[in-house]
Amino acid sequence: MKGKIMLIILLFLILLLVPLFSLGGKTIVKPSSAVPAAASRSVAASSSPPSPSSGAASSASKKSEPETSAPAAVKTGAGFKIYDSSSGKVISVADREFLYGAIAAEMSPAAPAEALKAQGVAAYTYYSRLRQQQRLKPDSSLKGADFSADTKKWQIYVTKEQMQARWGGSFSTNYSMLTKAADAVCGQVLKCGGELIDATYFAISSGQTESAEAMWGGKRSYLVSVASPGDAFASGFQTGVTLTADQFKAAALKAAPKANLTGDAAKWVGAAVRTAAGSVESIKIGGASLTGTAARGAFGLRSANFTVSYANGKFNFTVKGYGHGVGMSQVGAQFMANQGSDYKQILSWYYPGTALGTL
Repeated sequence: MKGKIMLIILLFLILLLVPLFSLGGKTIVKPSSAVPAAASRSVAASSSPPSPSSGAASSASKKSEPETSAPAAVKTGAGFKIYDSSSGKVISVADREFLYGAIAAEMSPAAPAEALKAQGVAAYTYYSRLRQQQRLKPDSSLKGADFSADTKKWQIYVTKEQMQARWGGSFSTNYSMLTKAADAVCGQVLKCGGELIDATYFAISSGQTESAEAMWGGKRSYLVSVASPGDAFASGFQTGVTLTADQFKAAALKAAPKANLTGDAAKWVGAAVRTAAGSVESIKIGGASLTGTAARGAFGLRSANFTVSYANGKFNFTVKGYGHGVGMSQVGAQFMANQGSDYKQILSWYYPGTALGTL
């Protein structure tokens, strides 16, 4: 255990010492906030990163800003109603069946069992919370469902039949691993102050997760920045995007119509303000201010933790991580599991101050 503690401390210090490069101008780093203490444990990547959905909690997608107040308790556990945007129909599934499909949509069944369990608890908590909110204040656009999904694109939930079609000859093995892990945690949820937490998750961090407050402005005591150095070993940890000046201009003007993108293109990108964990909070483009999240979407980046340079008529983005960065890193969870952490340790690391419970 001491060896594991020293490893994670060393990796974390290395990540902290890597300098932030400017984005076409000086970079202003916001003062660091304290990273909450947690029990020592290691965190390493699977051979390939998860294929995250575009659901509200997951990695590749946007994540809606958290609510500022917890929903009142309602009777749940009687199944989920899901609006499937791919078919336009509302499907009803039992809680256990939902858990199978929710884990499969987010993580390979070949991932370590403890990581699958952690993913299951996080997803079940997140969507149980949405179910509570929806049944208290129904959204007519959902046509009576608790939330929406796109089963065709494997976003949020997939059916057993879809698993069979995709996995083919590996279905029996994959389904056995999936259901074994899911059954071990079925019904378990994370709570804080007796309420279901906003258990967001994503694919790969930049080496440190982001706080909800820094990314969305909604403070959550359990969605704070924690070290996740194992993510740096993941395939897809660092990616790049290259745009011509014309492509950059067109994308930027869609996000910031008032930006002045005339003259020397090398001067179009100005100063950036970063969060303590390294993501771009805001950046000047042609004199207009864009949030890091808006810039991520405008330029097709995998995260808001990026740098950009201009040379030879092209803008080159270097991006770290994949997803919004708040909550549990799916690759980080797999790293921790490979280092011997169980699902309870993984969850307590990424959602500090929470407790396991049941509905």
